[in-house]
Amino acid sequence: MFGHIDYLNLLPFHIFMKKYYYNYTTKKSYPSKINKMFEKKTIEAAFISSIKSKNKNCLDAGIIANKKVLSVLVCNGENKEDYHSNTSNVLAKILKQNGEILIGDKALRRYYQDKTCKDLASLWYEKYHLPFVFARFCINKNKKEYQKMIKIFLNQKIYIPNYILNKYSKKTKISKKNIKTYLKLITYQMGYKEKKSLKKFLKLSKQLNL
Repeated sequence: MFGHIDYLNLLPFHIFMKKYYYNYTTKKSYPSKINKMFEKKTIEAAFISSIKSKNKNCLDAGIIANKKVLSVLVCNGENKEDYHSNTSNVLAKILKQNGEILIGDKALRRYYQDKTCKDLASLWYEKYHLPFVFARFCINKNKKEYQKMIKIFLNQKIYIPNYILNKYSKKTKISKKNIKTYLKLITYQMGYKEKKSLKKFLKLSKQLNL
């Protein structure tokens, strides 16, 4: 059983999975719920929130944004966390940002409607000049199998068919053009800078007892 977060930032991965590992069963939910499933070991593997990945068995893959992400925002209004999130709520506190936290496709839609919202990945980059790692690919079992899968995924350029773009555009109410622009901001390979950034984030969260 594989944890499936049905956000646009993982669309290339899900297309890859359907093509090469179509026999896998998935459990679909939002990030904070997937984190709980992973902790209870009701799923074998998933992209889990970075803040929940410490001391977990994780591979060198994640959901990463450099300089900006567009789908993790803090917007004007009363302080309100996004219950779908774990990492982004902590990131906002580290960056001392007040307001309403939004993540995922609803945040991306809001970005194109409300330019007053702040991009948390941009704020992180401005302060530390590092990409931000929002989630990591972690496993509970079948390590060798998932290592092979991730290696193949990271070495492939995933083509997204037009009919799938149409489907997700209709579902999310985000234009195909904006979806394609957004996906260019997302990377998945954990390199030196990504690991350095993750280490800094976890250290800062610990200092603030978050």
